Amino acid sequence: MESSSKTKVLKELEDEDLEYLLNDWQFIARDTQLPPKDEDWRIWLLMGGRGSGKTRAGSEWIADGIRNGTMNRVALIAATHHEARSIMIEGQSGLLSVSEGACYEPSLRRVTWPSGAIAHVLSADEPDSIRGHQFDGAWCDEFAKWSEPQEALDMILMALRLGDDPRMVITTTPRNIAAVRDLIANADVATQRMSTRDNAANLAKSYLRQMERRYRGTRLGRQEIDGDLIEDNENALWQRDWIERHRVREVPPLEQVVVAIDPPVSLSGDECGIVVAGVADGQGYILADRSKPKLTPAQWANRAMDTYEEFKADKIVAEANQGGEMVRSVLLRELVTAPVKLVHASRDKKTRATPIAALYERGLVHHHGAMPELEDQMCQFDGTGKSPDRMDALVWALTELFPLEREAEPNIRMIDI
Repeated sequence: MESSSKTKVLKELEDEDLEYLLNDWQFIARDTQLPPKDEDWRIWLLMGGRGSGKTRAGSEWIADGIRNGTMNRVALIAATHHEARSIMIEGQSGLLSVSEGACYEPSLRRVTWPSGAIAHVLSADEPDSIRGHQFDGAWCDEFAKWSEPQEALDMILMALRLGDDPRMVITTTPRNIAAVRDLIANADVATQRMSTRDNAANLAKSYLRQMERRYRGTRLGRQEIDGDLIEDNENALWQRDWIERHRVREVPPLEQVVVAIDPPVSLSGDECGIVVAGVADGQGYILADRSKPKLTPAQWANRAMDTYEEFKADKIVAEANQGGEMVRSVLLRELVTAPVKLVHASRDKKTRATPIAALYERGLVHHHGAMPELEDQMCQFDGTGKSPDRMDALVWALTELFPLEREAEPNIRMIDI
């Protein structure tokens, strides 16, 4: 029903009937939040921007299946168990908030209902753990950020074999990876897209203003706000295939580990890039992306120190091109127990990043798991646009770990402090 027609109906209702309708998902949901009317699909792929209502759509679809008896054995799969619990189950739009009688049993990693229906909580980073299960319904959340999306999806599809018509919903922010492209091209998949703007009535106005002001018109904005699947930038230094082909689940004993920092120059929303990398037998490994926006100098320094201690790193490398004295004083004050190296460069980011991108092309760098935000920056960077803070930190980390690449760039100056 169109929104204008809904408004007219609501104005004519008594309070009791009004309350009932405002709690009826089929009435209040947008058309894109409801399953496709065409029955000829097995997978409903719902791609949307941040805050567009994907989670609510997924939880309501599962809740409806439990309520009408078409689902009794369900799979709930996220990138990790923690994300499944915090978003799909206990989140504001999660199952517990929309499905009457749902009870979460964290020790057993399952949700149960009085009817006897059970939803098993599974982690996509452990695809083999899905073996042996059988389901008549499944909800996969943030599929595009899974570390091994295709392998985990294959395991789920093999387990989706109970009932007369077992189906799955996949809710995700779109990213240009092979597993997502294959889904869109699959005849058994019904694809719908949603924009963050579509859900404006349920979002803070200040949030929308900030997102529009910061990202409107950018490639990242089209992906994270509009829910568009952005093709790789053909002029970018990195290609996704270079990352995907050499991604690893395990890392060998490392000869050296560094934490690299690209400090923000303001508190207006700039990210502090913090990336952890290591090296072994001439191979580089990206271990973690701990970047975060809107940090004070003390906060980003403490975050870097925590990361240094967590990964038992050998040193911290920090860029000091902008605000050099501030960076130096912060590091000396906050990182008193860690060896720190300040790095300066007189040449542009693209020039510094080019030899590091070449390492990826040669298959010498491996990402441990998925780091979507970092990888998006890498595969969109062509030397123009907003400064890619996460990518900058990665470049400094690998420059430190691969001395030959550093020596090839004579305008990089490194100072121990």
